[in-house]
Amino acid sequence: MSGHVSPKSTYYAVFGALMVLTAITVAVAFLHLGTLNFPVALGIAIFKATLVILFFMHVKYSSRLTKMIVGMAFFFLAILLLLTLTDYGSRGWYASDRGSATAGTQVTVTGPDRATRPAPAAEAK
Repeated sequence: MSGHVSPKSTYYAVFGALMVLTAITVAVAFLHLGTLNFPVALGIAIFKATLVILFFMHVKYSSRLTKMIVGMAFFFLAILLLLTLTDYGSRGWYASDRGSATAGTQVTVTGPDRATRPAPAAEAK
């Protein structure tokens, strides 16, 4: 525990900022920004999370070790998101006519030729 006590006005200001950012998030959800919808919403969410972490979780007034651990958590979260988004973004880059399998791994099962198939049995009346 840091031992730091923040005044109530700080908490009220952070709460007000979070409410304003929530209203902005809702307003942006109804706007058509094209491909910018996701980045804008993600940016607002990151800013809100930063406010919560700094003030409500008291990381702003914590030791350097705590700040480093929080920073490393965000670093690895960024790596996770980056790798996930590169996988999602690269889907559909290559699709062969027979499916999107790597060469040599797709097994094709075919039936016998028509010439070697036995003739169908005559229907009994």
